Amino acid sequence: MEKIIEVNDLVKRYGGKTTVDGVSFSVGEGEIFGILGPNGAGKTTTVECIQGLRKPDGGSIRVAGLDPQREERELKELLGAQLQETELPDLLKVREAMELYSSFYRDPVDWRELIDDLGLADKLETQFRRLSGGQKQRLSIALAVVGNPRIAVLDELTTGLDPQARRDTWDLIERIRDRGVTIVLVTHFMEEAERLCDRLALIDSGRVVAVDTPAGFVAKVDDRQRLRFRPSAPLDHGLLAGLPEVTNVERAGSQLVVTGTGNLLHAVTTLLAQQQVIAGDLRVEQTTLDDAFVALTGRSLDK
Repeated sequence: MEKIIEVNDLVKRYGGKTTVDGVSFSVGEGEIFGILGPNGAGKTTTVECIQGLRKPDGGSIRVAGLDPQREERELKELLGAQLQETELPDLLKVREAMELYSSFYRDPVDWRELIDDLGLADKLETQFRRLSGGQKQRLSIALAVVGNPRIAVLDELTTGLDPQARRDTWDLIERIRDRGVTIVLVTHFMEEAERLCDRLALIDSGRVVAVDTPAGFVAKVDDRQRLRFRPSAPLDHGLLAGLPEVTNVERAGSQLVVTGTGNLLHAVTTLLAQQQVIAGDLRVEQTTLDDAFVALTGRSLDK
């Protein structure tokens, strides 16, 4: 995959505090690349340096071969951004905002088609103040990509949204990527990162802990699965323990907990069917990205 963003040993200080401390990663063209970490980890500062909004104190950045500080004008033509906080004048209508932002670019997309794709076609004459939180986020995404960018930087765009609006926004991000846009997604939501990102840079206290796929992070920690169920009839534990996929069987009250790897669910349910045993209250538990973060940093993401 061709690299479209390269960040090497990035350093940014504010006063005597180092906010970004030697951050390095690359982003491949066409992927959704996540920057994941707790609040205050240096995520937003990092992407602001990528966008040319902040001047680094050390290291180097290249975006499609451009230096964000020296070639800012050229960069604006190929990079769109949805900032952590986006506000427009209360009385500005959706149509007026799209016409205004579209006029900033030499080769914008058809903003009417874009607005239709984002489900805002019936809000063209609606003032910004009258849009719902989800509609404002859709509009901010539209403004970020109306310039027909190769890259879109989306910073904490689902913060404050209800669960349904958040999932709707995730669908929109995938559709933007399907348009051929490389996306850099800044987030502290684990579920969002797991759902959307091809790869992730895990950042904590201004440093990159690791870069990998969501599945790769989980595999680094523990790729085992756990099945919990209540057998409908007595069951010889040795039958379960004898399955190649099973590494451990233990009882937890009235439940059995079976730990293993590979296609564990299929192996266990097939055996239960052969023994005419029903798995009541069956749950499948796997190591999550949140578990990986705790293992790699020693603390929870929300602390």
